Amino acid sequence: MTDHNPASAPNAAAPGEPDLPAGPHDAEIDRLFSAGGPLAPAVGSFSPRRSQTEMAKSIAQAIAEQKTLIAEAGTGTGKTFAYLVPALLWGGKTIVSTGTKNLQDQLFLRDIPTVRAALRAPVSVALLKGRSNYVCHYHLERTLQNGRMTSRDDVGHLREISRFIKMSSSGDKAELSKVPENALIWNLVTSTRDTCMGSECQYYQDCFVMKARREAQQADVVVVNHHLFFADVALKDTGVAELLPSANTIIFDEAHQLPDTATLFFGQTVSTSQVLELCRDVLAEGLAHARGGPDWAKVVTVVEKAARDLRLTFPQDIMRLSLAQITPSSDFFPALATLKEQLAAMSAVLEEQAARAETIEQCRVRALELGAALEDWKAPAKGKLVEGDEAVLWVEAFSSSLQLHKTPLSIAPIFNNQREGTPRSWIFTSATLAVKNDFKHFANQMGLAGEPARSWPSPFNYEEQGLLFVPLGLPEPNAPGYTDAVVDCALPVIEAAGGRTFFLCTTIRAVNRVAQRLREEFEARGLAFPLFVQGERGRTELLESFRNAGNAVLVGSQSFWEGVDVRGDALSLVIIDKLPFAPPDDPVLAARIEVMEKQGMNGFMHHQLPEAIINLKQGAGRLIRDETDRGVLMICDPRIISKPYGKRIWQSLPSFKRTRERAEAVAFFKPAA
Repeated sequence: MTDHNPASAPNAAAPGEPDLPAGPHDAEIDRLFSAGGPLAPAVGSFSPRRSQTEMAKSIAQAIAEQKTLIAEAGTGTGKTFAYLVPALLWGGKTIVSTGTKNLQDQLFLRDIPTVRAALRAPVSVALLKGRSNYVCHYHLERTLQNGRMTSRDDVGHLREISRFIKMSSSGDKAELSKVPENALIWNLVTSTRDTCMGSECQYYQDCFVMKARREAQQADVVVVNHHLFFADVALKDTGVAELLPSANTIIFDEAHQLPDTATLFFGQTVSTSQVLELCRDVLAEGLAHARGGPDWAKVVTVVEKAARDLRLTFPQDIMRLSLAQITPSSDFFPALATLKEQLAAMSAVLEEQAARAETIEQCRVRALELGAALEDWKAPAKGKLVEGDEAVLWVEAFSSSLQLHKTPLSIAPIFNNQREGTPRSWIFTSATLAVKNDFKHFANQMGLAGEPARSWPSPFNYEEQGLLFVPLGLPEPNAPGYTDAVVDCALPVIEAAGGRTFFLCTTIRAVNRVAQRLREEFEARGLAFPLFVQGERGRTELLESFRNAGNAVLVGSQSFWEGVDVRGDALSLVIIDKLPFAPPDDPVLAARIEVMEKQGMNGFMHHQLPEAIINLKQGAGRLIRDETDRGVLMICDPRIISKPYGKRIWQSLPSFKRTRERAEAVAFFKPAA
């Protein structure tokens, strides 16, 4: 992380960017963020931070000039207030997009009301989520009538949802804590773009999705999440499409997640599950509205069989393959041809019956869309990994479904198209956008090359508060028994820390092995540290239990590397098993590297390494969350020292003291004499 002050240092901006001259609102921002300003009494723990004030000035200036700004702010800067204050005062119609629904709720329920009250800003605020978050009156009634329950739990959940819909003004499932967010019943009582009846629906006037969109239309500030934003840009189905034309300011928080999220939505995925879901609906609607017509069971059975046969062309294990890796002699291509034929035959039947009911017409449209998506899938030219250097076709097999993906290799041109047109301000902010103060990687991914990029350091005193420990003597990460060696090395440090540990792994397999070993070792050594493992309970529940325990060890993979905030003594040791390089067999990564190397670039240095560094910065950022936090960051991967690129990695991390001696890491936890 940079250790200079951006207000005065010439290299506070990204390389080649001049420092910004004083903006039109600088004096007002100085007043608002001062010790005597309105924010201090509104926020109990508020104290002026130079980085926060300077960041707010840069954002205010970008808003005033309708410009783009890439803003990296170290942990503890207070970036949320740094963008909310200028946005609420001068942002006009503002869309704030966050990385997760949890952060979306936090902004809407806590941060924005706090800042709005402190500033006495007369702005209206709305929360907008994807349609699957809102109970659908039509689908709830249909489910109550059909009684197609998959478990006894569903019956109780359905009763709770029926009661909730009568009392809720939003219909947002996040408000109904009695029904778990991942309960299967939600799929039956919410709509999708395909199954929404739109203005034809008898409940259109009461529809929670429509109500949320109307409120968003009228609000000054709308809080969305990245998935929603990009689903909209791709599908025009989230309500953001209607908001964008009138928006003056768009702010992306947790912006480091944008390249992956945008790639997901600008690509196309079609799955055997979608086909089976369509078959289920065709059968239900056919029997309800066209009983005297064709033999509906027969119509759908052949399509279902074709979808299942396609899944069975791959072994049962979960796997990913690019189209070029599927052997021409595989059963995949004939099975795919059969599915296309049977789907087309079902579409023809639906066309004959479509006049009988709106819902049958809807099924016909869905069948045609699925058929069109499958058309992209043909046997590739020999050894050809990439489709015209623009997209890669690849398959992903799960235990009971197969997904066919078409993924763009670069989202920069697509995203640039979205940014053209109406002049407005675009703010991209996160604690992790740069690699050693260089923003090139993020800017190139998003098509933001040449836009101003600035970095503000964390107010934390990392040299005093933390220690980076890279152990001696560990084997190479691909050596057999590596995970066991990591656990053996970590145990004395976990014991010295009194538990209070996040053990972050790069794979689920490592999570399971680490958890098994720790369980055995804690028992053998008589260590009474509660052990929490990703997958055994929901993420929120695990975190809550971890915080409350005060001496726990939590073992997790990717979902605990970011967006997790544990302040104080409950977390004092973060262990990272390996540098988080993407798996080399990832078909999209392989295709991106192939294209980069054709262009004369080095795929590892220009893509894999910057990605890993940004990921590692996120993981490392879990440790110090407050001015009073202290802790050890233990990175077990010896490549951070042994490889030439290692220096670039640790120089991108916070400026902790460094050691390779375990005794020093253990001593860090001993109380000062």
